[in-house]
Amino acid sequence: VQLQASGGGLVQAGGSLRLSCAVSGSIFRIESMGWYRQAPGKQRELVADIISGGDDSTYYDDSVKGRFTASWDDARKTTYLQMDNLKPEDTAVHYCVGDPFDRCDLGVAGPTSVWGRGTQVTVSS
Repeated sequence: VQLQASGGGLVQAGGSLRLSCAVSGSIFRIESMGWYRQAPGKQRELVADIISGGDDSTYYDDSVKGRFTASWDDARKTTYLQMDNLKPEDTAVHYCVGDPFDRCDLGVAGPTSVWGRGTQVTVSS
């Protein structure tokens, strides 16, 4: 199984980007997906996580709540992270991580998880 994250780029503060994470080559179903980010000199942090199909229990870190929206397209085996009203402090490499189990309560990332390659998001002031 492979996860491919895309959609990063350079945007001015207040702008928007939509990240995508496509699942391929999977012989098992991905049940939960997390979005993490890592800024220079900082630890990787959980931004959002979502269960297969998406529901009201989608988690958002307080720093992005109200600005970011995670969604899940089962047919395309793709999850999205819509990022609106971006701020310079959102600048980071963003990663998606998928797991065949529902690990949303644990931030998804775990021993059975698969990470995608990161995509750079840069927000200028």
